[in-house]
Amino acid sequence: MHELALTEGILKIVASEQKKSGFARVLEIGMSIGEYSGIVPSCIEEYFPLVSKGTAAEGAALRMEMLPAEFKCTDCGWSGALPKHEACCPNCRSTALRMTKGREFFVNNLVVE
Repeated sequence: MHELALTEGILKIVASEQKKSGFARVLEIGMSIGEYSGIVPSCIEEYFPLVSKGTAAEGAALRMEMLPAEFKCTDCGWSGALPKHEACCPNCRSTALRMTKGREFFVNNLVVE
């Protein structure tokens, strides 16, 4: 259910940018979502029409880019992507991995008129 709050947060960003820039409406909202963020894009798509009704973002297209996770091995220094459910470094087989990317969620851009 946290996608509802996230969707409301997207609309707060739109309102803030509208106040700064004075645009009439939003045509497109670009977002990046990390694969381990826990966010379900289809839920944002479902909530968006309800939450955006009557706002400058009503009817805007949602463009969601999924960002792959990346890890760093704290034992050997290897870094890169791993297949899901892989829990060890492909270089040294250590399990001392730290996620460096993959939990992000942010609005990249607004296309406005």
